[in-house]
Amino acid sequence: MSTTLILTVIACYFAIILTISYLTTKKKADNKDFFSGSRQSPWYVVAVAMIGTSISGVTFISVPGMVQFSAFGYLQMALGFVAGYFAIAYVLLPLYYKMNLSSIYTYLDKRFGNSSYKVGAAFFLVSKFLGCGVRMYLTAIVLQLIIFNSLNIPFWLNAAVTMLIVWLYTYGGGVKTLVWTDMIQTLSLIAAVVLCIVYVGKAMGLDFSAMCSTIANSEMSRIWFFDDVNDKQFFFKQFFAGMFTTIAMTGLDQDMMQKNLSCKNLKEAQKNVVSYGFSFLPVNLLFLSLGVLLYEYATKLGMFSNGKLSDISGNPLKADELFAYLATSGNFLPQIVGLLFIIGLVAAAFSSAGSAVTALTTSVTIDILNADKKQDETALKKTRFVVHIINSVLMGVLICLFSIIGDNSVIDAVYVVASYTYGPLLGLYLFGLYTKKQVKDKLVPIVCVLSPILCLIFSLNSEAWFNGYKTGYELLLYNAGLTFLGLLALRGKESI
Repeated sequence: MSTTLILTVIACYFAIILTISYLTTKKKADNKDFFSGSRQSPWYVVAVAMIGTSISGVTFISVPGMVQFSAFGYLQMALGFVAGYFAIAYVLLPLYYKMNLSSIYTYLDKRFGNSSYKVGAAFFLVSKFLGCGVRMYLTAIVLQLIIFNSLNIPFWLNAAVTMLIVWLYTYGGGVKTLVWTDMIQTLSLIAAVVLCIVYVGKAMGLDFSAMCSTIANSEMSRIWFFDDVNDKQFFFKQFFAGMFTTIAMTGLDQDMMQKNLSCKNLKEAQKNVVSYGFSFLPVNLLFLSLGVLLYEYATKLGMFSNGKLSDISGNPLKADELFAYLATSGNFLPQIVGLLFIIGLVAAAFSSAGSAVTALTTSVTIDILNADKKQDETALKKTRFVVHIINSVLMGVLICLFSIIGDNSVIDAVYVVASYTYGPLLGLYLFGLYTKKQVKDKLVPIVCVLSPILCLIFSLNSEAWFNGYKTGYELLLYNAGLTFLGLLALRGKESI
C-alpha cells in the first residue's frame, strides 16, 4: 500500500477534525465551555461520541484478536457493562448534577475531606496517564510499522506529532469541541469495522448468510462460560467485573463523565448513558465477528494451525497483530481494507486520547491546583492552557517509554491497571454513597495505597493458596472491598 496514499487519507481525515474543532470554537470558548461544554451538548451527540471514547485503539486492534483464546466470552463482560451504565445513570449522575460538579472528585472533598479528595484525584491521574499512554502507544507502534519506518521517521517524532494533533483540536474548546469531533470519529470507526467485515467476507467468497453461518458455527463464537469457576472466563466473574469496571472506569472517571455532564439536564444525561450503554453489545459483537472471520481466513491461507498463528512466511504473529497484518500487507485483501483499518484505528485512538488529555487538564486545574477557586476567568484560562500543554507533552513522553518496554498485548494490561488504580476510587464512592459515617480523612491515602498492594500479593499467590484459582478482572472488586473495609476501620464517631 502506497505510503503517500495513506498519508493523504490521514491528512484529509485530520483536516475534517480540525475544521470541526475550529467551527465549534470560533466564538472563543470560555472556561465553562472547556470544562463542561456549558451544559449545552445534545444528549444524542454525546451518546454517539462516548462510544468512540470508550472503544479506543486497543479495542479496535485487540478485541478481534481475543477470539482465539476467549471466543465471544467478552460479551459476558459487555453485558455487565450495560448493568454498570444503569447504575451510573440512576445512582451517580443524579448526585453529580445535584452538586453541579465540573470535576467529579469534588464530591470526595465535600463528603470526606481534602486528603480523600486529593488521593481520589491522584488515582485518576495515574489511571488515565497509564491507560491512555498504553492505548496511544499501541496505535503509534502500528502507524510506525505501516508508515513511518518506510520514511525513516523515528518513533519519538511519531509520538510528538500524534500528541500535537490531539492538542490542536482540543486546546481551544475542550468538551465543547470533543462531543462533535468524537461523534464523527465514532461514526468513522463503526463504518470502518462494518466495511472490513464485508470485504473479508468477500475475500473468503461468502455472502451475508454464509458469513453469519461461518461465525455461528465457529468454536470461537462461544459466548457463555458457566462450567469452571476457576476460569477467567467464568460468567459471573466476567459479568460483575464488567459491571463494576464500568462503574469505576466510566462513572468514577473524570474523562468519561466530563462529556456526560455536558448534557443540558439530568434527564438528557441519563438517556445518553443508557443509550450508549446498550450500544456496546452490538458494537463489540461486530469486533468479535470480525475476529472470527479473520481467523477463519488466516486458517484458509495456512497461517493458523495447532493453536499457533504465523504470517505467510512462517514468522510468529501475536493475536494483536493479525488484523493489521491481513489488512495492510496488500497481499490478501483489497487496498481499501488497509485504508479502512487505518481510519478506524486513528478514529478510535484519537477520540480516546483527546478526551483523556482534556479530562487530565480539568482534573489538574481544578482538583490539584484549585485554580477555579483562586483565579479569575482570565488567569484560569491561562492556567488550563499551560496545563493542557504540559499534559500533552507528558503523554508523548509516556508513549515513548512504552515503546522501550515494547509489549503489544495491552488489552489485558489496560484492565489490570484499572483493577489497581480504580479499585480505591470505587471503594471510596461506595463508602460515601452507602454509609453515613465520617472517616479520619488524613489516613485515607494510606488505605488507598495499601489496598492495591494487598491485591497484588493476592494475585501473585492465588493459584497456590486457593487450589488453582486465577484472578481476572474481578480483582477490581477485591481492591474496592479492601478499601471499603479499611474506611470502616477509620470511621469516626460522628455521622453525617
